[in-house]
Amino acid sequence: MTGEPSPLDPAEKVDLWRQRFFEAQAAAEEFILGQHGEEGLAAWIQANSRITAKLLRAQRPAGVSATDHFMTRLQRQLLLYDSAVTSEPQPSGTVLRNADCGILRYRKRAARAGVVLTFSSPCPYCQELNTAIAARYVEPDVTVSCEQAGDGCTWRAESPHAEGGDAAGSPHRGRAGD
Repeated sequence: MTGEPSPLDPAEKVDLWRQRFFEAQAAAEEFILGQHGEEGLAAWIQANSRITAKLLRAQRPAGVSATDHFMTRLQRQLLLYDSAVTSEPQPSGTVLRNADCGILRYRKRAARAGVVLTFSSPCPYCQELNTAIAARYVEPDVTVSCEQAGDGCTWRAESPHAEGGDAAGSPHRGRAGD
């Protein structure tokens, strides 16, 4: 190597972090499935959900419900991959619509570039992991669920005791508004 590398611009940094996270996640999935099969993957999801719920409890801002904190975290995670996400308060809770999942789009692009993917779709893993996190973290009377919809999904956090909320959120894509 000659000389000092040129600094990365912010977009290059984001792309590199996405790539490194993707590589680490794919390696962990491949290892766990190869060494321990589906049972190992289920144990991985339970351990990951336990650790993440504990971190969320430690990081929750004062005055914010665990449910709102969880849904905001999920929305921001999707926005990291430039997903088209809308948060809509409902009388029963919150609906998070992911009309175009950037994680799925990113993985499809990686597959076209020759990357061997552990899962044909990340969706079942994402849904299982995030519902397991929610089960450990959100208030006991809240149900968190997810429904697939094309290249996206709809997440619902609902409580029979929920009150109305703010006006419906606007669609966000990527780092806009951060």
